[in-house]
Amino acid sequence: MSNRLPGSHFLRNLVTRRSLLFQLVRRDFQQRFVGSAAGWVWAVIHPLVLLLSWTFVFSFCLKTPLPPGQPGNYPLFLFAGMLPWLLFSETIQRSSTSLIDHAGLITKTVFPAEVVPVSVFLSSLVSHLAALLLVILAAAFWLNQISPSLLFLPIYMGLLGMLAVGIGWIAAGLQVYLRDTAQFLSVVLTFWFWLTPILITEDKFPRRLQFLITGNPLAYFVRAYRDTLLSARLPKWEDLAVAAVCATAAFVIGGLFFRYMKRGFADVL
Repeated sequence: MSNRLPGSHFLRNLVTRRSLLFQLVRRDFQQRFVGSAAGWVWAVIHPLVLLLSWTFVFSFCLKTPLPPGQPGNYPLFLFAGMLPWLLFSETIQRSSTSLIDHAGLITKTVFPAEVVPVSVFLSSLVSHLAALLLVILAAAFWLNQISPSLLFLPIYMGLLGMLAVGIGWIAAGLQVYLRDTAQFLSVVLTFWFWLTPILITEDKFPRRLQFLITGNPLAYFVRAYRDTLLSARLPKWEDLAVAAVCATAAFVIGGLFFRYMKRGFADVL
């Protein structure tokens, strides 16, 4: 009779996967900046350069005003809306090719391939947190406030991760069989970006196209980030509910799709 405790196999697998996930995240983050003198500081420099470029065009050249009732200044407003999109798009784009990059592990070892897109999100989250800290400090300096609604941000980051990982699983699974998936995804994300109220605010969208905002899950995350970072407003509960439904649906559908597709990974990779 085995002396193994009930559930010990499950716990051992859980600990192993957590350790593997930690190693993948650390390796991914280090490889992104290997040989760089500035190191992880580039994780902050890239979004700042993008922010300065957009600010110059939309604030100084086009004189784009803030939406009515929106506190802060245009750079902060832009940066706060940009943060969730950068985390989302980076996770999906890098997840689409992540299985190809780890083909040696997947084909030669008993390797849980589903953790690779998760590690991509967690690695991107480190850069996201660094940029997020900049916005919080800037808001404290210019707006003289640190909103208590910041406590909601971890919830939205978790939901955003579920949404991005779910779609990332689908993209990664398709990329194994259809190597044009990553290129097609880049085109889709370009259109998706302009349909998200980051540079073009919700009040600027034509009335007949407002359904594009309503049906875009990223719009709810952009709105929540701006509310929590730049004002004392609490996120709307209906917005949180929509974000949660979209994130859960993407996570479940993506997980089931990936589980089905992974049966042939070893043969194709």
